[in-house]
Amino acid sequence: MSIKILLADDHKIMRAGLRSLLEKEHDMKVVAEASQGRTAVRLAREHAPDVVIIDITMPDLNGVEASHQILAENPETKVVALSMHSDEQFVAGMLKAGASGYLLKDCAAEELCHAIRAVMAGETYLSPKIASIVVEDYRRDLSKAELTHPPELTSREREVLQLVAEGQTSKNIAERLHVSVKTVEAHRQQIMDKLNIRTVAGLTKYAIRKGITSIQS
Repeated sequence: MSIKILLADDHKIMRAGLRSLLEKEHDMKVVAEASQGRTAVRLAREHAPDVVIIDITMPDLNGVEASHQILAENPETKVVALSMHSDEQFVAGMLKAGASGYLLKDCAAEELCHAIRAVMAGETYLSPKIASIVVEDYRRDLSKAELTHPPELTSREREVLQLVAEGQTSKNIAERLHVSVKTVEAHRQQIMDKLNIRTVAGLTKYAIRKGITSIQS
């Protein structure tokens, strides 16, 4: 079955190029295109794509807010940012919105296809330059984190945290650990309470910093 892809970019020529590129792949199909963020949200609702390739700077509703709304309605969708911006604020905004990947527009065609398959496999994909920005951000936060005693997580909580950080859904985690989704959600809430972290991006940052998981690219 083909990976269903929604393209969201305000430049028509960019969308046309991406469509031509992706539809050469035997396992990928572009099901819709959007030139505005709000349109992307609507089309994601209508077509339920597996992956949304989205630019950040778009009219009406930017890519960060659009991604947040898309994932709020369908957490199973994977969002990959494809942007000309490598600034920390844009990267952080997309990751906090729940994006599973971030690439720069000057990336090779093969890298984009690899990123799509990676996020479909539950991985987080960051292009090398973006990964270095994220790592530097983690390093800056590290000294602050070490000033306080880390809260104790149980073995099961650390296991759940790793799977959450690696992009697994509560349903997938429940199946892997042979427990109910309700139990997984309870663990997840307990982890957030203990760490005082309220976003998946924050949990991922914590998990990487503590060596519970690592960025895969």
